[in-house]
Amino acid sequence: MATSLDADTRPIIPDDIARIVIAPKSYTDDATIYRAFQWLREHMPLGIAQVPGYDPLWIVTKHADIREIERNAKLFHNADHNPVLNDQASDAFTREITGGTTRLLSSLTYMDPPEHASYRMLTANWFLPGKISKLEEQIRVLARQSVDNLLSFDGECDFVRDFALHYPLRVIMTLFGVPPEDEPKMLKLTQEFFGVHDPEEQRPEMAADPVVAAKQWAASIEDFYVYFDKLSAQRREQPTDDLLSLIANSRINGAPIPRDEANGYYVAIATAGHDTTSSSTAGGLHGMMVYPENWAKVKADPSLIPGLVDEAIRWTSPVKHFMRNATADTQVRGMDIRSMERLMICYPSGNRDEDVFTDADRFDITRSPNPHIAFGFGFGPHMCLGQHLAKLEMRILFEELLPHLQSVEMAGDPRLVETNFVGGYKALPIRFKKA
Repeated sequence: MATSLDADTRPIIPDDIARIVIAPKSYTDDATIYRAFQWLREHMPLGIAQVPGYDPLWIVTKHADIREIERNAKLFHNADHNPVLNDQASDAFTREITGGTTRLLSSLTYMDPPEHASYRMLTANWFLPGKISKLEEQIRVLARQSVDNLLSFDGECDFVRDFALHYPLRVIMTLFGVPPEDEPKMLKLTQEFFGVHDPEEQRPEMAADPVVAAKQWAASIEDFYVYFDKLSAQRREQPTDDLLSLIANSRINGAPIPRDEANGYYVAIATAGHDTTSSSTAGGLHGMMVYPENWAKVKADPSLIPGLVDEAIRWTSPVKHFMRNATADTQVRGMDIRSMERLMICYPSGNRDEDVFTDADRFDITRSPNPHIAFGFGFGPHMCLGQHLAKLEMRILFEELLPHLQSVEMAGDPRLVETNFVGGYKALPIRFKKA
């Protein structure tokens, strides 16, 4: 268990602000959550949240502090506690079913050095920019198919449900090695996995349970494991050139990769490998509709598309937080952080930090430099493995899509997933004219 954080002389965040930052529902309304983050950056950039039902924790809101913590994986661990913020009852349920640990998933997120480096290296070369760039034509074919499908709508659609969810899913599953007929299953499990706090994504049989988030998380992981156990066995018998085969046939310390660690890899790729990209893609279009001067600029000059991609990722920030804990007494921003105290790293706040980004709330595809930290691990050993693939997918998609659209406008209000972890748009109604 984490140690309690006493008041002493250390700053305690006002209750209303702390509740907003921690509550999953706050992230369904950008105005609410970003106002809270702005207040914290201005008045208490590093402070203690004491919300009933949750462990006391530090909330980290400044870009520089997030970078400092991310870069020092020895001093700030992921996995001594739960790297995802849950309430105390949910963590207690997880410990009950695991025999005393919150490590329900043996993925990189739940690993610290030196274990983390050993497992990261299994796929690090596969995700290098030079390797990823060779996939461009293969990805472009999938982008064109997706654009053709969008253009088949009669000038109006839900950009998320009808388009943005499916293209990155198709890309990652093609490269991963999941059969096309199983993609709907992967999408449903992903939405349940990341949407544990969203009533629309909760499994009906669990919805009224006070620890529904932890139970659905566990059930989703188990369903993934059942699926990937079979596929992994097939790849060991008959390896192919896909990413699943690479992982299934990897070895750690001379022995085959253990079942839980292999499945942890599979689940991470099968979820974060497309969900964050679809959210960022939808955010890019939404940003251009809210600030239409960007639409005019990129239509006139397609060379601005890489800037559009980076700004879409920053502005959307699909990864909302990860947790860290100090491994020794230390200081951040002059504050005394004690060993085993927990810190909530708030990436959306870091990506709107006025000290780093001019007019930070504005969507601006010409923003340069744009040192965003939106894919969760912006710096240090936990830097997102798939970031280069995500950017390539988005660049290709916008290159294929924009020439076919003359104009686009909102046809209804966007809707966001109820989550304080990973998520973004679940609806973005648009009206468009073909070029």
